[in-house]
Amino acid sequence: MGPLSSSGPELIATLERGHEANLKIAACTGLFRSASGSPGQNGRMAAPSDPDRVAARVLVVEDSLAIREMVVEALVSAGYAADGRVDGDGIEQALDGYRPDLVILDVMLPGRDGFALADVVRQWGDAGLIMLTARDGLADRVRGLDGGADDYVVKPFEVPELVSRVGAVLRRRGRLPDTVQTGDLVVDRGAGIASRAGAPLELTATEFRLLDFLLDQRGRIVSAHQILNAVWGYASYDDNLVHVHISSLRRKMEAHGPRILHTVRGIGYRLQAPAR
Repeated sequence: MGPLSSSGPELIATLERGHEANLKIAACTGLFRSASGSPGQNGRMAAPSDPDRVAARVLVVEDSLAIREMVVEALVSAGYAADGRVDGDGIEQALDGYRPDLVILDVMLPGRDGFALADVVRQWGDAGLIMLTARDGLADRVRGLDGGADDYVVKPFEVPELVSRVGAVLRRRGRLPDTVQTGDLVVDRGAGIASRAGAPLELTATEFRLLDFLLDQRGRIVSAHQILNAVWGYASYDDNLVHVHISSLRRKMEAHGPRILHTVRGIGYRLQAPAR
């Protein structure tokens, strides 16, 4: 990954420890469903079978094993097929063989860096592109976006937010449908409308953004902090703000069917429709 800043190896070690801890926490809270295999240099992992999801292929190029595993596991849990690679060696062959719908690139890689690989991805085809890096300077962001990236995510990051950003890029590129259904809940993201058991839900703009985020994480627990980051963009923690909007959204959905938005005490919230 290379040096993150003038603080040197200590900052790198801190970042690695933090993401390893996030991975352990996620496993304990059910953020990830189990998946066979482990991503390595070329460790492809098939998406789980789920009739409510439409799988797309995502290629993750990241030299940190902890971060690569965390991202690939989260994508697989969200219904995508994901392949993790440690660097850009053989990226052209990987693109031709795997034919990803979206590529996530670390910038500070051994060999060719992420900016150089972004050029390769753009020349290869029309796959979506997200830069995932600790380089948070304005010049780096501008370079990444001007180089064709659809999004630029700075480490450390929230895994659920990254998964939502993947979905957003894929939808903008027409790789995922605008209409998503889970149980009797139907959401048309393009039109900004939702219904439950055929009855329209009168949602505020914030409630719709909240539901949109929860849909991307459905079946998994998300914390109030993760919701604040993804829906409001707040770095501070205010679980009362989240609780008020969750309660309002839940009340509107429960007017037309059983509870599907659950509170997991002391951990967070989970959107999960009953098994069909």
